Amino acid sequence: MSTLKEQLKSDLTSAMRERDQVRAGSLRMALTAVTNEEVAGTEHRELSDDDVLKVLTKEAKKRREAATAYVGAGRPELAAKEEAELAVLEAYLPKQLGDDELESVVREAVTASGASGMPQMGLAMKAANAAVAGRAEGGRVAAIVRRVLAG
Repeated sequence: MSTLKEQLKSDLTSAMRERDQVRAGSLRMALTAVTNEEVAGTEHRELSDDDVLKVLTKEAKKRREAATAYVGAGRPELAAKEEAELAVLEAYLPKQLGDDELESVVREAVTASGASGMPQMGLAMKAANAAVAGRAEGGRVAAIVRRVLAG
């Protein structure tokens, strides 16, 4: 079992003991998503810490998008719930890169990949995502890669 998954389970137990409803619910949701990922496909597999991080990143993105949608629909109480869940999940994710840091990491990765124009966007994105390693959302990375490749 991955150490991150064990950490999630122990934190869930402590949240339940402390009667912290938001934290306990968020961790239950995260563990359910991890379990679903483990049993997806043709056979059960044990997720590594990197795989668990990918699942948590996906769940955090869902919460972020839901909060934005609720704000747009005039439902601030539901948006606040989603943001509270997001805050719990972000505690387990790596620190996100700032705009300047992200731009320099992406520029180095694109230069190292040898991509020179928009037709090679896939090659550049592959190198940039490997360099960023989950410390920034894909949309932010793609925007910077486009800007770098455009000139």
